[in-house]
Amino acid sequence: MIVLVSNLGSTSFKYKLLDIRSNSEAVIAEGDADRIGLGSSNWSVIAGDQSASGTADLDDHAAAIALHMNELAGMGVEQASRLDAVGYKAVHGGPISSAVIVDDHVLDVMSKFADVAPQHNPPYIEAMKAFAARLPDVPQVAAFETGYHQTIPEKRTTYAIPYEWTELGVRKYGFHGASHRYIATRMAEIAPEAQRIISCHLGGSCSICAIQDGKSVANSFGMTVQTGVTHASRVGDFDTFALLKLLAADINLDEIWQKLGKNGGLLGLSGVSSDLREIEIAADQGNQRARLAIDVFVESVRDYIGSYLAVLHGADAICFTGGIGQHGKAIRRAVLEGFEFAGVKLDLEKNKAADGRAETRIDVDGGDVAVWVLPTNEELIVARQAVEVLQGAESRN
Repeated sequence: MIVLVSNLGSTSFKYKLLDIRSNSEAVIAEGDADRIGLGSSNWSVIAGDQSASGTADLDDHAAAIALHMNELAGMGVEQASRLDAVGYKAVHGGPISSAVIVDDHVLDVMSKFADVAPQHNPPYIEAMKAFAARLPDVPQVAAFETGYHQTIPEKRTTYAIPYEWTELGVRKYGFHGASHRYIATRMAEIAPEAQRIISCHLGGSCSICAIQDGKSVANSFGMTVQTGVTHASRVGDFDTFALLKLLAADINLDEIWQKLGKNGGLLGLSGVSSDLREIEIAADQGNQRARLAIDVFVESVRDYIGSYLAVLHGADAICFTGGIGQHGKAIRRAVLEGFEFAGVKLDLEKNKAADGRAETRIDVDGGDVAVWVLPTNEELIVARQAVEVLQGAESRN
């Protein structure tokens, strides 16, 4: 099957066009666009040995989709004209927590949960409608990020709130499901002996996942993607009662949400950037707020690793993925420092030499806990899920 997998942000559009077969899984083309709706978007397309890029005024995601589909056609990528499915790494579907064919009900539920996923659900809804208008006969599959975490026990998904609020859907859902599912799947292939895995997806958005026998049993995200580990520009874990202090300081609620969601995290702490690489440079130059931002980030990751060592009764492997996880050598070293008591022994030279683009084991030879750098592949997981959903639908007809 030919599947186009879309990954969207509030002002961005990324995709991969994949050929999914029983004996091979190949990327045919990929592309992206940024600054959607902000004027002068940068876009690029790569298809085999062909490439194209440029700038354009893209008013919305529909315009970005149209540009890329036209570019693929112009480059002679004939598979783009005979798609079997469009798949989405969808974020929040509330009670819908699996891979499903997109229909009016799915769109309605996503709309109802847009208030807790304001940066994700609206652009996905817009893109789904745009693809439906352009390719009305091509089925769309939403692979919700929460799906992988349905195996987490209720005692770890329930907040200690009045129970009637829980019945309204206020609970911990867990996200980054495609990434953590990929890590579990890939580890089963390259290190099947590792049954207890702590997966660390560290990047612009961050989460830690405890995996037992291939299944998620704990995830650092809560009700929304604002929670858990410190993020690039999102706050992470935060005491909700602190809002009282902010409101008393005449900061209105809209501004609070804005700052917690877009001006918090590494950006808010450092005052330098949301890019950890720039923050590390500033810290090395003596910027104390930058150093504090790094320390807070590292400590938040360590807190969850320590917690999940308890959940799993130890670990067989710790895996780092995502932009920071794969390339942040100093961060990996700082995060794992002091976990020798749990059998974690990082090989400093292997860690330093690791190329974040390649699968690399970086623990000391003979260590009790394997430490891996594993590039994730969320698009592949979504494409596989889309194929499974469509094949399941065909078998029922």
